[in-house]
Amino acid sequence: MRVLRSHHILPIYVMVDDYLPAPRIHRGKQSILRDSEVITILVFNLLTSQQQTLRQIYDWVAQYHQDDFPYLPNYQNFVKHCHRLIPILAMLLNDLLLDSAELRFMDSTMLEVCRLVRRKYHKVARGYAKTGHNWQGEHYGFKLHASIDNEGRLCAYVFTDAQVHDSRAIPVLVDKHTKLAVGDTGYRSAPLHRKVRKIYGTYVLTPPHYKQKRQVMAKWQWKLLKRRPKIETVFDYLKQHLHLQSSFPRSMQGYALHYLRILLGYQLLMLGW
Repeated sequence: MRVLRSHHILPIYVMVDDYLPAPRIHRGKQSILRDSEVITILVFNLLTSQQQTLRQIYDWVAQYHQDDFPYLPNYQNFVKHCHRLIPILAMLLNDLLLDSAELRFMDSTMLEVCRLVRRKYHKVARGYAKTGHNWQGEHYGFKLHASIDNEGRLCAYVFTDAQVHDSRAIPVLVDKHTKLAVGDTGYRSAPLHRKVRKIYGTYVLTPPHYKQKRQVMAKWQWKLLKRRPKIETVFDYLKQHLHLQSSFPRSMQGYALHYLRILLGYQLLMLGW
């Protein structure tokens, strides 16, 4: 990964602008910033300064990149424009996924929206966030299910509430290109294994059950299972360095924007930006 400087903002803008379709003519007052400019702001901030809120991002642009974006709107209009771009961010991220990877590593991670003791008073994600359990205990919020290739690049992802079991996400995390998917014990589900085997031809590899009398596996299976924690390091990087887990968003649109921005920035990093 290279260190980005201020002058690297132009290549990112060109990449985003080339991807977006020609701007449509809207009725009413036009935005003074192009969609590609706003996406560039969101992505470049993550790759350099890693601000956690839209307020911080707005102040960062106003202070350090006024020359690059001289027609910056007021903060309220900037937030509205960011929220309108959620579908475009999702499309851009989906186009950058390594969906042709034949080998994938699957796992999930909890994304808390507040401390457990405050879940009764948390209003932003009420009706969407749930209480889930894993080996670390109870968590209130959402869950990110993802699969990566051997280089740590995202192949597929899906966000659910924290109650959804890991194995339920298997059909989303693999596709017709996937020959082998490696997961932990949470992905041990014979009916779902047969389903993805029938639909996609994908073999799902999980550790043997601890109650099995003969825990036998081939050497290649053992080697792949030893590599599986690679995806846990990806989650650690997303949460500890890119601040994927956050309680700052003040709406569900804010959460969607935050999560998509983080995953998009991470994928660009892994692809060499």
